[in-house]
Amino acid sequence: MLNVEKIRRDFPILSREVYGRPLIYLDNAATTQKPLCVLDAMREEYLNVNANVHRGVHYLSQQATDLHEAAREKVRQFINARTTEEIVFTRGTTEAINLVASSFCESQMQPGDEVLVTEMEHHSNIVSWQLQAQKRGIVVRHLPITDEGLLMSCDDIATYLTDRTRLISVAHVSNVLGTVNPVEAIIRTAHEHGIPVLVDGAQSAPHFAVDVQAMDCDFFAFSGHKMYGPTGIGVLYGKEEWLEKLPPYQGGGEMIDKVTWEHTTFERLPFKFEAGTPDYVATHGLATAIDYIHSIGFDAIRQHEEALTRYCMEQLLTIEGMHIYGPSIEAGQRDAVVSFNVGDIHHLDMGTLLDRLGIAVRTGHHCAQPLMDRLGIAGTVRASFALYNSQAEIDALIAGIRRVSQMF
Repeated sequence: MLNVEKIRRDFPILSREVYGRPLIYLDNAATTQKPLCVLDAMREEYLNVNANVHRGVHYLSQQATDLHEAAREKVRQFINARTTEEIVFTRGTTEAINLVASSFCESQMQPGDEVLVTEMEHHSNIVSWQLQAQKRGIVVRHLPITDEGLLMSCDDIATYLTDRTRLISVAHVSNVLGTVNPVEAIIRTAHEHGIPVLVDGAQSAPHFAVDVQAMDCDFFAFSGHKMYGPTGIGVLYGKEEWLEKLPPYQGGGEMIDKVTWEHTTFERLPFKFEAGTPDYVATHGLATAIDYIHSIGFDAIRQHEEALTRYCMEQLLTIEGMHIYGPSIEAGQRDAVVSFNVGDIHHLDMGTLLDRLGIAVRTGHHCAQPLMDRLGIAGTVRASFALYNSQAEIDALIAGIRRVSQMF
């Protein structure tokens, strides 16, 4: 079991007060707090190693480049990619998905070709494709979910594939329902039909080990800020054969081999997709966050977060009028997210009043409005957990919900 009190000392913000009450931070699916080691590593680089990477022969530039590329290798190990050429740094999951959407549709799709997503996707995995539909005439279709918040069987998924389906893009974990989708089975089914798969790993990479080779996904995207790293940095993994096929997403410095007035040739992978100065300090921060996660261990993290999620759901169900969205807490079906509503209390009212008690939760549609439409609601209250959360904080959440419910 995790020593939560010891871990919490690594996160100074958790010791502050809000409205005169101890902060209880349960909005980790939106962003996680940052440990001191990450903040110190980034500060140290700005103080002593700040120089643009890849372009200078001087000492600082070479040192900064070494740190930046060491971070790429750290990410490769983190998701078990085959080579660092398959690791593209982006600003986050959203940019990674937009990169694939733009480059894949430009080079691999014709008007009328289809992209298949699911009914539980984040807007970044819907709107990115809709923009391409407007530009290029592709078709965006979606796989439905059950009332319990689960996808259909892979046999049923196969019935949604047509001779125009060119790619499937699916969330590894729903940011609303906490559903852990069977991506390995989906990928096997897709590959049997010659269809590549993009996996949105924004909500999975912080919580359990990811092995992209074992998963056999063609693309995988995740963000640093949801896994104790800095904002503005993310990763797109792509199989080398796919990244070689796709055209650059943006043009500028860093991604070129040779430029003339008549023609430009592009740099080798992964730099073909990394136009402009990268956030080389944030990549160092991300690498430090990965080290921090590994120092605790994914087995311990997952056991701790599963226990918190189970306890939270059990306690929530003791409250009159409680409705929890998503699957049960059976092994492998739900991650560390619980979305709920209580009776007729508006989710915004519940979240606002919990905030006055020092409890930070998320309210609204969670960038998943089509999913809200499927559930027949305007929004939910969402509590999401991280390695520094405790059972005592969940007890405070339950007490807070009871207090707000009594007010209504």
